[in-house]
Amino acid sequence: MSADEGGEYELVYFRRLDDEFNKVDKFYKSKVQEVLKEAAILNKQMEAVIAFRVKVENPPASYFDRTVEITRLALDIEASSAELSKVWIIELINPMFAGRQTHIDVIEESGESSHKLSEESSNDKDENNEKNNMKKKVEKRKEPIQMKAARARPPPLEILDRVKINNTIETPRSTIKSVLRVPQQTELKFSRENLRMVEDQLKQVFVEFYQKLRLLKSYCFLNTLAFSKIMKKYDKITSRNASKSYMKMVDSSYLGSSDELMERVEATFIKHFSNSNRSKGMNILRPKAKKERHGTTFYMGFFAGCTAALIIALIFIVRTHDILHKEGRKQYMDNMLPLYSLFAYIVLHILMYAANIYYWRRFRVNYSFIFGFKQGTELGYRQVLLVGFGVSVLALLTVIGNLDMEIDPLSKDYDELTEYLPLILVLVLLVALLFPFNIFYRSSRFFFLVCLFHCIAAPLYKVTLPDFFLADQFTSQVQALRSLEFYICYYGWGDVRHRTNYCSKSTVFKTFNFIVAVIPYMSRFLQCLRRLFEEKDPMQGYNGIKYFLTIIAVCMRTALSLDGGKGWEVLAWTFSVLAAIFGTYWDIVFDWGLLNRHSKNRWLRDKLLVPEKSVYFIAMILNVLLRFAWIQTVVKFDFNFMHRNTLIATVACLEIIRRGIWSFFRLENEHLNNVGKFRAFKSVQLPFSYDEDEDKDL
Repeated sequence: MSADEGGEYELVYFRRLDDEFNKVDKFYKSKVQEVLKEAAILNKQMEAVIAFRVKVENPPASYFDRTVEITRLALDIEASSAELSKVWIIELINPMFAGRQTHIDVIEESGESSHKLSEESSNDKDENNEKNNMKKKVEKRKEPIQMKAARARPPPLEILDRVKINNTIETPRSTIKSVLRVPQQTELKFSRENLRMVEDQLKQVFVEFYQKLRLLKSYCFLNTLAFSKIMKKYDKITSRNASKSYMKMVDSSYLGSSDELMERVEATFIKHFSNSNRSKGMNILRPKAKKERHGTTFYMGFFAGCTAALIIALIFIVRTHDILHKEGRKQYMDNMLPLYSLFAYIVLHILMYAANIYYWRRFRVNYSFIFGFKQGTELGYRQVLLVGFGVSVLALLTVIGNLDMEIDPLSKDYDELTEYLPLILVLVLLVALLFPFNIFYRSSRFFFLVCLFHCIAAPLYKVTLPDFFLADQFTSQVQALRSLEFYICYYGWGDVRHRTNYCSKSTVFKTFNFIVAVIPYMSRFLQCLRRLFEEKDPMQGYNGIKYFLTIIAVCMRTALSLDGGKGWEVLAWTFSVLAAIFGTYWDIVFDWGLLNRHSKNRWLRDKLLVPEKSVYFIAMILNVLLRFAWIQTVVKFDFNFMHRNTLIATVACLEIIRRGIWSFFRLENEHLNNVGKFRAFKSVQLPFSYDEDEDKDL
């Protein structure tokens, strides 16, 4: 009571508690209303799929009528009946809400909710009676409304007359047709292939809808538990018994929801999409978390140890046989280093990705949702490290085998075989990547190949985050692509037989030196143009300008390395500086969301996942320094102790490290944006679209 000693503090306490409760309740109520709208849409989609299935399988009409009545979604909401919608809200989402006014309404009307606690405890009997009366009224009203809705329901097969199938599979052909404004074929073709397509798509919609219900349930449970603990703590300190009355108010609000909606979604999904097999259906709706296996950890550590041992063995072999001072050292470095450096680039990028996964998980960045990985199939950092160290062991074994055969007089007969070892390893890795059977992380390999194809075919596919994220990774692998070009030149031209690289001096090779270096940036540039035309976002145009400047800078630096004229040097300096400054500013300000003067974390951003702020400043400084690593290609520093190809490989590795640092903060910023906009679900396109004009008449 406010008149008691310390009552004014309790009044402040309850007002603050009510404010927090209202905030939670209002947010939950808005999400529940969204769920109800989606439930109505899903109900229509389900009716259309059932009708489509019947049309394809063509069973007796009586069977169809009975199936539709039995399998109609229990979360049915008649859009034309506001009264029925009210019944569903009361029954499915808020069964205890029927007999009383919500506490949030009481607070909004009077502003003195804390004084209602004593009144609630004294009026429990009246409220229970009121709830029972309301429940009876609802039961009486429910039956005639449902009968009326059933009578107004159109004949099942007529549903297909007012729906069109959505063209969900985007192909380069469909993109070209949309650009040329060729009308899409939306008429229904009753084939088993189309039936399988719409069923798979609706299955994905159900899975995402069910995940939304699970998160809402978790949100409801956690907040209810929080208020319960707060009130228990209050009772313990004040020696009162207010928690019972307050929790009754919480239970009667929107937070006091039931699981009936989830149970009916489960029943519908199990019946129609898993052939009434509950365990199979629930494994799809609730995929189990991937368990870490001890075997993965063991083999990862084993290959890591083998990598360290092979590196030490390689160093001893080079020093023992004094290979660095042999006559053929320069020729060997010219030929072999571009071949073997490819594996160094791949392994380093894999290790950086594994480190990013570790820190994303540590700081709770929802990377699997952002990338769109299928739940339960995403790789952990141990699996990625296993792949990286496995590749490094194979690469080091081929290097040591090549050196041993080169320096051993007894193995001179295998000279040609030693030259083919890098090519054999590349073919082995390609076979492992394209292996169709369900081993070697098939789902992850397939995901990578799809994104890679989308990058190559840009702008013929809709740009998603995994696509442009992978394209950004490839912009840091220009030297790796040039190494692949050297593979084709060295083995295809025939220089492997003579241990020379005359092909690298040809005009064709020099021309492809430009093309290969530009491909990743051009792919990214085309993706920006596609997003600019689709999303009408001018920022995508500015981002495209950044990549266009980088393309010119790379071409100028390549021309300088091939020709060496003064004019090329001036152009290389000019465009490289412009591209580096523009790219650095874009990385830090837009991709990372930093350098915000008005942030509560000065020069950073309002929300930070890494507690040590110095990490962000160190990352910004490193980004600037590594961005200007291209200077060595223009100035051409002369390091007598380092071969030219070694210097190029070192600079390429620094760029890969810069990209790995960029990746962590880029995804951190994306995660915070998703959290700020409450984006926690993938948007899956529905298989059917309804004719809205005809739908209004129903």
